[in-house]
Amino acid sequence: MCGFVGFLNLNGGPDADAGIALRMASAIAHRGPDADAVWAEGPVALGHRRLSIIDLSPAGAQPMLSHCGRHMLAYNGEIYNYRQIRAELEQTDYFRSVVQAWRGHSDTEVMLAAIGCWGLNETLRRMVGMFAIALWDRQDRSLTLIRDRAGEKPLYYGQVNGVLLFGSELKALRAHPAFRAEIDRGAVALYMRHNYIPAPYTIYQGIRKLMPGTLLRIEADGRETAQTYWSLPQVIGARPGAGLDLSPEAAVDRLDSVLSQAVADQMVADVPLGAFLSGGIDSSTVVALMQAQSSTPVRTFSIGFHEDGYDEAQYARAVATHLKTDHTELYVSAQEAMAVIPDLPQIYDEPFSDSSQIPTFLVSRMARRHVTVALSGDAGDELFSGYRRYTMTTALWGKLGRLPGPVRSAVAAVLRAVPVGAWDTLGRLRPSAGGRLGDKIHKGAGVLSCDSVDALYRRLISHWEDPAAVVQAGREHDTVLTRQPPELARLTPVERMMALDFLSYLPDDILVKVDRAAMANSLETRVPMLDHRVVELAWSLPQSLKDRSGTGKWLLRQVLYRHVPQAMMDRPKMGFGVPLDSWLRGPLREWAEGLLAEGRLRQDGIFDPQPVRHLWAEHLQGHRNWAYHLWDVLMFNAWMDAQSAP
Repeated sequence: MCGFVGFLNLNGGPDADAGIALRMASAIAHRGPDADAVWAEGPVALGHRRLSIIDLSPAGAQPMLSHCGRHMLAYNGEIYNYRQIRAELEQTDYFRSVVQAWRGHSDTEVMLAAIGCWGLNETLRRMVGMFAIALWDRQDRSLTLIRDRAGEKPLYYGQVNGVLLFGSELKALRAHPAFRAEIDRGAVALYMRHNYIPAPYTIYQGIRKLMPGTLLRIEADGRETAQTYWSLPQVIGARPGAGLDLSPEAAVDRLDSVLSQAVADQMVADVPLGAFLSGGIDSSTVVALMQAQSSTPVRTFSIGFHEDGYDEAQYARAVATHLKTDHTELYVSAQEAMAVIPDLPQIYDEPFSDSSQIPTFLVSRMARRHVTVALSGDAGDELFSGYRRYTMTTALWGKLGRLPGPVRSAVAAVLRAVPVGAWDTLGRLRPSAGGRLGDKIHKGAGVLSCDSVDALYRRLISHWEDPAAVVQAGREHDTVLTRQPPELARLTPVERMMALDFLSYLPDDILVKVDRAAMANSLETRVPMLDHRVVELAWSLPQSLKDRSGTGKWLLRQVLYRHVPQAMMDRPKMGFGVPLDSWLRGPLREWAEGLLAEGRLRQDGIFDPQPVRHLWAEHLQGHRNWAYHLWDVLMFNAWMDAQSAP
């Protein structure tokens, strides 16, 4: 795991300045504290920050030149099957005539040799791993940017003032003197809906995230040619009928085998390695498969909070005790957690308001004191139907869909006409209705106007229902949610939700959250369930093996139950969050008030002050819980302040 930067002066521009590349690389020093290096030739410059994981010697340093002298490469990530590729290369004429002898044992050197031997496309097909790559072809004088299949590793790029800028984080691009970019208000609107900015957009006009599974070739004159070498829609489109015809027992065996191999591959490192353990199904499965293949106790890490409803550490402790891992846990006070907040805008580099960024940063910081690499259980929900919202949406639509659209709209108007406070009063008269009845009814009224199950799902996963009403001149861009790939039309509603989450929520929220939090602490994270062989297997199996008799992640659970008693895991799913609602009414109130002040909002000219102030007042009075909506505005304004800071 590392970070890289670079630029290409277009249309006969001046030779690249290595000093600029060094400044760009210094901006992401946290991604690679072990070493830095730059290379410049003609119009192109590459810079690299190294976090040494495989081959700690100088022979693994980047940017690295190929044995044939044609390609210069800088990359971030790991190629887990590089040893197998290396063995295959040693049997080729190319190795005997060109490579002859390895300089070291890094995956970077193997990747370059493979490109020279088989070409780029065939090398990508063979590689199992996570990666973002910048490859300069000295013969063709072209640059190729590549991102891994699932989007684990970040890669930003854009043409600005005659220069193509690219790198692992936006702060590296901002360090180039040519960087000039305005805020993209359409991206702000998307952010207010999702709490992240979906790819390919960024907060800046003209700067993009390279889409997962994409290869982008840029010529010296600035022409760009994009190619998708792998995508989930392609996998879905190639799926025959209902998928593999396996018995439940055979399917469990198959998943156990493929996921165990992925875990084994990702346990290879020349530095200390461990795993995050929340005590949930996904992380417990990964840790169980790690421990089953390890001769020594696996290092595991969890974080706990003292607030009721936010503490998973007790469950992680029970799993760790059963599996006999070397477990470390840290209980964090509210004050310690809130102390992270001022650093979030710099860590995440563009507005990002998934509040679980706070505990993710804290557990990463703790783990880094003991290990350099940590495996995580991310992607289990998207691949094996783990989110309750999937079945909840289809069940809700099954009822709403029976009503004509005009009737639904009329009912919604009636429900909204009754103030929240009046509904709450009724709720107090009927305790069985639960707390915050008015909040629930008004939210429910918002879904009644949806005209399809897809529209309903988009509504349910949205923060701000109508971002254009709060973001001034903020017209949302199209995303995969509004312009779906045609292959998704053949799926059931639940499968389609899973696919959409895999294509957007997973890479643009979950993986961003983990990558930035971990790399801010110089910790490499790996996600075994995103091994493309696991992904392809999951999508080849019928939905009935994922959600079985109302039990989500049924197939994954059966693998886990081979190592951990079922009774230990039978409990409601918990989120990985913090008590934002009470923090904003209490210890964070003064800080929030400064960022939400009406004068501040008017001066910035991004948000309409009226709806923001209205939600803030309702939240402070305890009438509604608007914590997530307000956190979107707070994190945006905190990011704005961080950009203007010296």
